[in-house]
Amino acid sequence: MKFALFLGCQIPAHLSQYETSSRAILPRLGVELVDIRQFNCCGYPVRNIDFKTFILFSARNLALAAREKLNMMSLCKCCYGSLKMADHLLKEDSSLREETNSILKKEELSYDGGIEVKHFLSVLYHEVGIASIKEKIERTFAGLKIATQYGCHALRPSQIVEFDDPLAPSIFDQLVEATGADSIYWPTQLECCGAPLLGVNDELSMDLTQRKLTDGKQHGADYLCTACPYCQLQFDTVQKAIASERTGEHHLPALLYPQLLGLSMGLGEETLGLKMNQIPIDVIENYLAAPENIQEAMKA
Repeated sequence: MKFALFLGCQIPAHLSQYETSSRAILPRLGVELVDIRQFNCCGYPVRNIDFKTFILFSARNLALAAREKLNMMSLCKCCYGSLKMADHLLKEDSSLREETNSILKKEELSYDGGIEVKHFLSVLYHEVGIASIKEKIERTFAGLKIATQYGCHALRPSQIVEFDDPLAPSIFDQLVEATGADSIYWPTQLECCGAPLLGVNDELSMDLTQRKLTDGKQHGADYLCTACPYCQLQFDTVQKAIASERTGEHHLPALLYPQLLGLSMGLGEETLGLKMNQIPIDVIENYLAAPENIQEAMKA
C-alpha cells in the first residue's frame, strides 16, 4: 500500500504531532508514504470566496499525485472534502476540466482522473483492516470511554465524499474499539465542532465546542478522539481558552486517533507527541502506569 501523503496547511503549522504520530504507526501497518514537496493548499480557505481558484488549488495537487501514479491520503478532513469535491466536479464538468487544465498546462500538468483520494481513517479501515490492526496491538484500553468526533467534511456531501453512512457512521468507532476502548454513544457526535466560526464569531464557535464537551462528559467520555486538525485544535487549544474565559468545568481531553492507536501499539509518548497536546492526558497516563491494565494482545 503506497499513498501520496497530503498534509495540508494546518498540520505542519499548528499540529505537527498529528503528522509525526501518523508517520510512526502507518509503516508498522504496511502503509508506505510518499512525500510530494510541490503540494500546495487544498483551496479550502478560498472555497467560498473564489470557487475557480479553489478548484485550481485542489486540481494541481491531484495532478501532481496523478503524475506519480499515486492515490492520495489526507490527514485533514477539510482537505479530504475539498480534494474529493474537486475530483468529482472535474470529472463531471468537461468545461471546468478544460479551463483548469489550460492553466495547469503551464507547469506541464493535467488532471483527467485516474486516482483516488482517501482519508487516513478510510485507509486504516478499508486498506489495512481491523483484523490486521489488532495483530499489532500490545496494550489494550479496556474500560476507557471514548467519544469519536467524525467531523463534517468526511460525511457531507455523502454522495461525493463516500466516507461512511452520514447518518449512522461506524468506521471511526470500530477503529477506536480495536484498541480495546469503548466508543460511547453521545447525541451531539455528528454536530460541528465550531472550528469554521473561529475568527468570525468566536463566542458562537466556543458555544458549539462547549456544547459538545458538555455532552461528551455527560455521557461518560474520558476522551474525545479526533482525526482532523481543525477538530483537534478546537477541542484542545480552544477548549483551553474556554476554560480560562468561562465558568464551569470543561475538562475533556482530546486525543488524535494515531496517538491512541500508537499507544496501543506500544509506541512511546515522545514519538506520538502527547506532550504537545494542550489538555493533559492524565487518564491514559494512569493506564500506562498501571501494569494490571496493560494486556499483551487482543484476542477478540
